[in-house]
Amino acid sequence: VLLIEDAVYAATAGNAFEVKLREAMGRLKVYVLQPDLEARGMGDRLIAGVTAVDYGGFVNLTISNNTCQSWL
Repeated sequence: VLLIEDAVYAATAGNAFEVKLREAMGRLKVYVLQPDLEARGMGDRLIAGVTAVDYGGFVNLTISNNTCQSWL
């Protein structure tokens, strides 16, 4: 799962979704787009275990995974 834009708030400590995200991390790899996290001033609040990626990492995730689903 790659969190982008405002979804990056879900990957920050102390938010309402933190418990659910930590549960999901037991089954899924969770990534966050670093530029979106930093643009929202949340770079220092990332939940441990969530991997931050840059745009190149975003492309690599897209290439290396068969399924890509986007919700707007």
